[in-house]
Amino acid sequence: MTARQNPFEKSDSARHQIWEMLVDRDIKAFIAADWSMVENDFVEQGFMGVHGHNTANPDHWRLAFPTLKDYADEWLRQAHDFQKESQAGAFAGDPMDAIFSATVLRDIEINGDKAIVHKKFDGRIPRADGTSDRMLWQTVYYCANVDGRWKITGFTGYLPNPMGGERA
Repeated sequence: MTARQNPFEKSDSARHQIWEMLVDRDIKAFIAADWSMVENDFVEQGFMGVHGHNTANPDHWRLAFPTLKDYADEWLRQAHDFQKESQAGAFAGDPMDAIFSATVLRDIEINGDKAIVHKKFDGRIPRADGTSDRMLWQTVYYCANVDGRWKITGFTGYLPNPMGGERA
């Protein structure tokens, strides 16, 4: 199995669909800097995103994205910055391969029509100058099944990986 292959069988439709949304579609949309590829993966009403500021101490976490638009704006800013660097030849090899290789999403707890999903990053994106960008953080997503389709209702992200010394 490659990093780009969904580890969940199609018969496990909920987990299969969630992985497609949070890994495959998200990475491809980010590389393309195309929010329209993922905008339907979110529930706008009641959405909120918490920025963990890479600390395990929840006293330092902030409600950085009180609306989906706030998050979309930041996601697009990051994606456009990444795309500019990529187009300028800053990366060695295919950065999409590096992001897929750094991404682990295997822990999905489903309870009725709700899910909590753990997405972790642990890897490097090689740069053309011989250095690399370290990817080492995690996000916990809150999802809901809406009319037969899994969607993101919020998240707590930009958390350290590992949180308390445990490795993914």
